[in-house]
Amino acid sequence: MTTSPLPSDPNDLAIAAGEAAAEVLPAATPLVAGGAQPGTEHVVSSFAGAAVAAVAGGRIAVLVGDELVAALEASPLGGLDLAAAVQPALDAVAAVLGASAQAATQVELTLVVADLGGPFTVVPLIGSGIAAALLLPDALLAPGAAAGGTSAGAAPVASGAATGEAASVRDLGATALGGISGSGSGSGSGVIPLVHRGIEMLHGVDMEVTVELGRTRMAVRDLLALAPGAVLELDRAAGSPADLLVNGRLIARGEVVVVDEDFGLRVTEILDDQAAS
Repeated sequence: MTTSPLPSDPNDLAIAAGEAAAEVLPAATPLVAGGAQPGTEHVVSSFAGAAVAAVAGGRIAVLVGDELVAALEASPLGGLDLAAAVQPALDAVAAVLGASAQAATQVELTLVVADLGGPFTVVPLIGSGIAAALLLPDALLAPGAAAGGTSAGAAPVASGAATGEAASVRDLGATALGGISGSGSGSGSGVIPLVHRGIEMLHGVDMEVTVELGRTRMAVRDLLALAPGAVLELDRAAGSPADLLVNGRLIARGEVVVVDEDFGLRVTEILDDQAAS
């Protein structure tokens, strides 16, 4: 198995990174990467949330719209973390750049541009409209940057014919939508079919699942006195069901079992919102 070489043109590299993000970013409609353009501080005005992750040589960011932010906030499992939801997209972008992304952090929109630390390129991610945008420092797109080469003096990435003030991301999205051709079945009219909205757009989001046997409270002196062999008494009787928590929220109970020498949980009860609270 061979690894495809990185595109030598910064514009092509930015679009390849955008395509990788579009494949895994939660969205109500399938996303495609639009054309790359020089970024300005005004790009954040069209979006509702942002997450940033560090990679070797810089930081990358994803901006998302109201739809994803609202879906995360309205999740029946409680408010979900935007940074965790877009982490797979940032990981995919880093892989295209020949690097790996650290854990993402949600940041205020007004701080995103300063966080990137210099000139950057924007790649809109387009569904039924502009659903998100990828922000890439030009230093990471310079030839040799991913391989540890110098990025000093990297020229800003141009968007093709644009020579004056860059068009806004919103205008670029409207132009790009007109040029999208159907790549699958259908008439090829360029219209991307709508899919189910709401919670279904979050199906690919990773969540932390915890099984809790019980709890107890201890004084600091007792904690300091702990030693191997000490036994802690929990607030739950032997044989009682264990709790299943998702992002700290109780959603089910079950019995602890052993599966191939590992512990597991056989779910016996799914809790509704009233019971979970």
